[in-house]
Amino acid sequence: MENRVVITGLGVVSPVGNNVTDFWNSLVEGKCGIDLIKGFEEYELPVSVAGQVKDFNPEADGLERNDIRRNDKFCIFALAAAAQAMTDSGLKSGENIEPERLGVYIGSGIGGMETFVNETAKLLNEGVRRISPLFVPMMISNIASGNVAIKHNAQGVCLPVVTACATGTTAVGEAYRAIKHGYADAIIAGGAEATINPLAIGGFANSKALSRSEDPLKASIPFNANRNGFVMGEGAGVLILESLESAQKRGAKIYAEVVGYGNSCDAHHVTAPSPDGIPASRAIKQSLTEAGFDPEKDLLYINAHGTSTPLNDKTETAAIKLAMGEEAARKAIISSTKSMTGHMLGATGAVELIAATLTVKNGIVTPTIGLDEPDPECDLDYTPNFARKADITLAISNSLGFGGHNGCVAVRKWNEQ
Repeated sequence: MENRVVITGLGVVSPVGNNVTDFWNSLVEGKCGIDLIKGFEEYELPVSVAGQVKDFNPEADGLERNDIRRNDKFCIFALAAAAQAMTDSGLKSGENIEPERLGVYIGSGIGGMETFVNETAKLLNEGVRRISPLFVPMMISNIASGNVAIKHNAQGVCLPVVTACATGTTAVGEAYRAIKHGYADAIIAGGAEATINPLAIGGFANSKALSRSEDPLKASIPFNANRNGFVMGEGAGVLILESLESAQKRGAKIYAEVVGYGNSCDAHHVTAPSPDGIPASRAIKQSLTEAGFDPEKDLLYINAHGTSTPLNDKTETAAIKLAMGEEAARKAIISSTKSMTGHMLGATGAVELIAATLTVKNGIVTPTIGLDEPDPECDLDYTPNFARKADITLAISNSLGFGGHNGCVAVRKWNEQ
């Protein structure tokens, strides 16, 4: 027997808010979290703006000094978002769920890059004896899953996913499948990233991937004819996925039901998406088919990958049309929250699925800000500049990652039944 899977907890650390309430309110208001880069003034950085996390206090989310001192920033973000989500869900290992039935699927596209940069500087300037004994456990990308599991006594399935910019989406999708097929009763799932530093900025900028705009409001402008690259962001998004049986047994609140997941690979290029959009369309179609999407009955919201790069946005537009047909694609309401958060890399899929989940729950579609000159090749309803009310019944969150990874998760509006 297959289990139904629901979302019972949410947690987020982002450039537009360090908890779910602030995050959601900022998105609805169209607040831009992108600003001039701070903290690296001594470097001649090739780009000017990023979506940095602001006013972050991990102790407010219950983290102890050792949690902060002994972990890379990406892991601290993950621990904070996971703590929020677990508190929100009311799950407690050993009390209302068996430890061996609670899992963790939290990924990172890159892992502890800040630690890597800092320890490399020690090696070059002070010698090998100055390298921290915590260097490796702080750097490795699986450590967020490991530390979250330790913190919450999650002794079940544990899978740190790495699919570049699709990481958060893939992690949640695989968690959904694990619960659906009985491998866990609940999974702490999501993604985290913290790579706003000169090394990563230089690498992305020199590959011509980043926007060179000096105006924070005109840098991440998905589907705009004048877009010229993505803007780096950082943070974490974590969702608690739980079997419906477990959630109802303990009287948990339910945000939405996870009803579909698609995964494919372009097998085309290490960084560029397949220009015809066909492989990406397969992931979208898989999630919609599993979700039972009916264009005559469902009002569909799509949280697009929408990176603001010239190639991605027109490729994704083509993929959406291929996945559901031109007529259904034109009925869908679409937006890119990256216009406000920037591209949070391995965290972005989970953060955007949180936005999609809240869209379904609250009946409000968040906007794509900065969309004042639409690209004629991106001719769908991308919700320009202002949020609007809509009785969304089904939402998908779409992600594309370096290496050709495509992922898509579908959530349906929850009605007590």
